[in-house]
Amino acid sequence: MSAERHRGIVGLLVRALEWVVVLLFAALTLDVLWGVFSRYVLGLQSRWTEEVAIYVLVWVSLLGAALVYRDRGHLGVDYFVGRLPKNVERLVAIFAEFTVLVFAAFALCYGGLRLVQQNLEADQVTPALGVKVGLLYMAAPLCGLFFVIFAIEHLLRLFRRQDIPAGGKEAAR
Repeated sequence: MSAERHRGIVGLLVRALEWVVVLLFAALTLDVLWGVFSRYVLGLQSRWTEEVAIYVLVWVSLLGAALVYRDRGHLGVDYFVGRLPKNVERLVAIFAEFTVLVFAAFALCYGGLRLVQQNLEADQVTPALGVKVGLLYMAAPLCGLFFVIFAIEHLLRLFRRQDIPAGGKEAAR
């Protein structure tokens, strides 16, 4: 990690997100260990451990995906794109980032907020924890917000020509 990685507001958000994911993953690990211990050692599994594991795994997965996207660690088809002329490669990268931005804004942010709102209005609660399901679904719009921020960051770097768009490492990291 370079020092530039954690500068500015976006850098602080990234650092906070990294810590949230680490803490959630630690909580997930402890939850699963307690579930196994309570079931096989104590002979009576805690009824809440499976539910906690499911929801924490969703949060870790979605927020972790945003971090991976920010660092360009996601899957890509770089073989063909890397064979294009550099100006076309850059246009393909801009199109891909714009596509991610639109999807994240509409499907994750807008659709996720609608999902949260509908579940909160329905007053659904989880069986074991008694937590409102709508609050647990906040992972989708929050993840979408991070995707939007990171897509804008990627687009700005592409427009400033600070990136090698595809098939290579970032030039100005």
